[in-house]
Amino acid sequence: MLDTHDIRMPLLDPREAQFRIPSCHDGLSLFLRYLQPHPAAPTRGVVLYVHGATFPSALSIAHRFDGHSWRDALSEAGFHVWAFDFHGYGGSDPYPAMSEPPEGHAPLCGADDAGRQLEQAMRFIAQRHAGNRISIIAHSWATIVAGGFAARCPALVDRLVLFGAIARRGGMQPPPRYPAWRLVTLKDQWDRFTAELPTGELPVLSRRHFDEWGERYLDSDPTSRMRTPPSVKTPSGPWHDIGRAWAGELAYQPSRVRAPVAIIRGEWDSMCNDADAAWLFANLSASPVRRDVKISRATHLMHLETSRCALYRETENFLAADDVAAWTN
Repeated sequence: MLDTHDIRMPLLDPREAQFRIPSCHDGLSLFLRYLQPHPAAPTRGVVLYVHGATFPSALSIAHRFDGHSWRDALSEAGFHVWAFDFHGYGGSDPYPAMSEPPEGHAPLCGADDAGRQLEQAMRFIAQRHAGNRISIIAHSWATIVAGGFAARCPALVDRLVLFGAIARRGGMQPPPRYPAWRLVTLKDQWDRFTAELPTGELPVLSRRHFDEWGERYLDSDPTSRMRTPPSVKTPSGPWHDIGRAWAGELAYQPSRVRAPVAIIRGEWDSMCNDADAAWLFANLSASPVRRDVKISRATHLMHLETSRCALYRETENFLAADDVAAWTN
């Protein structure tokens, strides 16, 4: 196992602060990155970004396209911006089982385990900000983790942005079986990024941007270029959770979430389609404010696409909204 305890991650901004905190797993640490509000902006609150199934915070909220990231936009809007990596991703320690053959182990980083990791990060951040509630932005599989955490620890959560959210579907087939971890190549990622684009539509992610992103993706696993083809080790628990949800077993109860929630999805997002969003909206019945926002010409990976700025604005508007006088736990 590669020990990352003493490895400093590259700073993605001169103002970035980095932290390692104890995990819920003995002997392992979680990696967090923080960017303070822009000095010229009025402070609006604290937000934590929770990444999805295949790439960490450096490749999502903190990745700069043509010199500007989603994290930059949130900082410029006045937010304290945090992000962290789950075990097996980016700067957090890998699971010991990731140094072993993947067969014979249960899928790593499932929703329950990931929820405990998220709680470690949230409590650390809350302490740093004098106990203030924290808003969460979660993508794809991480919406399951964030929803479960918000239901379990409502006093810590201000608002939830669930983009590309995973909902329960009525499938009757059992979920596929997955090993502990899997390898993801750049071709796998490119195919994911382009699969949802309707025939005849102009690309929503440029090859130039993907090639630049792809090199950083391979950098996220120090052993990636030792394989042919180069590939990144990724825990399989998130895919198992998605399979369970689509087989009718979502790992949390949306009706227990009591924070304001925005569901944001792309026009061409097959993993969060109209039926998924409608089911989730209806079942977030305890939330005092619910929004369902669809962004045109966007897919499940809208935060990396040409419509990403629309996602930025919709998120900022919701996080800063004064649309509920008060809510109690």
